[in-house]
Amino acid sequence: MSAFSRAFGTGAGGVHYQRVVAVTSAQSGKTETFLDIIGERLDNRPAPILYVGPSKDFLTDQFEPRLVDLFRQAKALASKLPPGGIEGKAQKKVLKKVAGVRLRLAHAGSSTALKSDPAAIAIVDEYDEMLRNIRGQGDPLGLVEARGDTYADFQTGIASTPSLGMVEIMRDAASGLEFWDVGSEDDITSPIWRLWQEGTRHHFCWPCPHCGEYFVPRSKQLRYPAKATPAQALRNSWLECPHCGLEVREEHKSWCNANGAFVAPGETIDASGRKAGAPAETLTLSFWISGFCSPFKSIGDRAAAYLRALASGESDKIQTATNAGFGELYLVGGGELPEWQDVAKRKETFASLVPEGAVYLVAAVDVQGNRLVYVIRAFGAHGTSWLIEHGYLWGPTKDIDVWNRLSDKLTTPIEGRFIKIAFVDSGFRPGKKETLPVHRVYEFCRKHKRFAFATKGSSRPQARPLISSAIEVKAE
Repeated sequence: MSAFSRAFGTGAGGVHYQRVVAVTSAQSGKTETFLDIIGERLDNRPAPILYVGPSKDFLTDQFEPRLVDLFRQAKALASKLPPGGIEGKAQKKVLKKVAGVRLRLAHAGSSTALKSDPAAIAIVDEYDEMLRNIRGQGDPLGLVEARGDTYADFQTGIASTPSLGMVEIMRDAASGLEFWDVGSEDDITSPIWRLWQEGTRHHFCWPCPHCGEYFVPRSKQLRYPAKATPAQALRNSWLECPHCGLEVREEHKSWCNANGAFVAPGETIDASGRKAGAPAETLTLSFWISGFCSPFKSIGDRAAAYLRALASGESDKIQTATNAGFGELYLVGGGELPEWQDVAKRKETFASLVPEGAVYLVAAVDVQGNRLVYVIRAFGAHGTSWLIEHGYLWGPTKDIDVWNRLSDKLTTPIEGRFIKIAFVDSGFRPGKKETLPVHRVYEFCRKHKRFAFATKGSSRPQARPLISSAIEVKAE
């Protein structure tokens, strides 16, 4: 986090950045860094500062007590306090006066606090946890940055663990490093990641203790023994160097961190640590730091937490292990796609059509003008699934005949098992409303209301894979 804190004022190469963005895991020293930034500015060039936390409880119960400790321990700052010190009458829980300027603590749920004071520096903590719209007055970041209009050198520091999204890994031809690629807005819902990829996109890179080549540590390189339990992974996990394939273990981490360097697309770094080139020109300096770099959590800690989350089968726990543990985006049902040859090697021949591990049969139906396209899958424990049947039912979907055949298909048991649930696409309406008043999809779902549901797709990623809503039908 040193590079993040040093970017305030005049950053690397004499460049002044309006935004400084950091995407990190949990337990990466964010709060200590914010306190360093606040203390340094108040000591050397006193100016109003605004700190914005994700919630009121976080502000008053966690950050403010640590801020008080800062003023108690730093003699240079204590000498700049008004009579009574940090706990004097002039001080309030969310408003401190130091060296004649105001240090305002605000939270994302209070638009009044965000608009109350001008500031030379604004710090936004855990941006992804904040409300995107504060009581109808807009994005909290926009409200915060409006506080700096009176300061020519105003800067905003924003840090957070990421949340939902999908992004690919791209290999940089110049440096040979594997960077996070720029994802589309439709694929990324995490606000901090969107800000990060608007900037320089610096990645914290480790040198391999064996071959000396630099690489970006991430979950892709995480290794542990086959079929390891969380307890076993805690004791025996490592990262695999993508260059030489040797093990980078916990005992190497201090050396890797000490010799690590931030590298952005457009820059190169050799085995001796010499950098060349320059990142893209932008007003945002952005950093990504892997959770494996945390001095407070070991590689084994991260691996064990991830395996526990996978064993639970709960998406929320897997997301927490990915976001907070690795500092990476999470996509429900996502992950790196294997090559088709690797998938083909795992094919099996089943004695029966429905495997023994199947719990439910689920169907999905796409409606087109001249056919119904259907697929039936069996689902088991821990996200396992098997393709049972797929095909087409040909016929004009405005007519009842093809729907009767679909009814027969979905109500006929397969080896004694009935369809548990069926989703039928209602985005396409067969026949024009004027010539066919009846909506065939809704009519079919009402007829089979025990298991059939009309659905519509979403053009954007959703926090939840399914969102139910009632459809009001007026009787004619």
